[in-house]
Amino acid sequence: MKNVIVIGAGGHSAEIDDYFQYAKNANSKFDMQIAGFIDDNPSSYQQYEFTAPYLGGIIDHTVQPDFFYIIGIANLKYRKPIIDNLLRHGAKFTSFIHPHVYISPSAKIGNGLVVAPGVNIGPKVFVDDFTLINSRSSIGHDSKIGKYNFICPNVCFSGFTEVGDENLFGINSATIPNIKIGSRNKIAAGMTIDKNVGDDEVVFYRFKEKIIAIPKV
Repeated sequence: MKNVIVIGAGGHSAEIDDYFQYAKNANSKFDMQIAGFIDDNPSSYQQYEFTAPYLGGIIDHTVQPDFFYIIGIANLKYRKPIIDNLLRHGAKFTSFIHPHVYISPSAKIGNGLVVAPGVNIGPKVFVDDFTLINSRSSIGHDSKIGKYNFICPNVCFSGFTEVGDENLFGINSATIPNIKIGSRNKIAAGMTIDKNVGDDEVVFYRFKEKIIAIPKV
C-alpha cells in the first residue's frame, strides 16, 4: 500500500480526498491511501470532513522518506515553490488518476499529476509533471502540456495544442487546433484561444456587443 501525504487542506484537497475514497470503493486493488494533510493554516482543515488527520504545517514539515506526496493547493503562486522545496528535501511525489478517466494507450503523462473524473486524454498527448487536469477537461490528439499547469473544469484543448509551464486555464476555456501558448499565462474563463499566446500574459475579453433576438410576429 502506498501511503500519501496531501499538501494543502483546503477545497482542492477535499476534492482529492473524495477521489481517493471513490477509487477505493470502486476498486478493491486500489493501492494508495491518504495518511494525512499538511497546511500552514490549521483552520482550513477544520472546514472539511477529511478522512485522514491533520499532520501540521508545510513550512516546518519534515519529509517522510517512506511516504509519497500529492499537491492539493490550487493557487499557482504557491504550487511550484512548495513542490520544488519538498523535492530538494527528498520528497517523492506520485500521481492520482481518477477511475473515470480515459487516457489513450499512446499518451504519456509525467509524475505528480492529479487527473479528475471525466477527463479525456487523446492519442499521442504528452502531459508533464505536476499539472492538475480538472473534471471533464479534454486534451486533443498530439497536444503537449508542460509542467505546473492548473487546468480548470471543462477546459478543451484541440489537437496539436502546445502549452508551456505554470499556466492557469479558467473554466470552459478552449483552444482551436495548432495553438501555441507559452508560460505563466492566465486564460480567463470562457475564452476560446484562436491566436498564439506568449509568456506572462492575461487573456480575456469583454463583450462589446449584445445581440437580442426578436421573434417574428
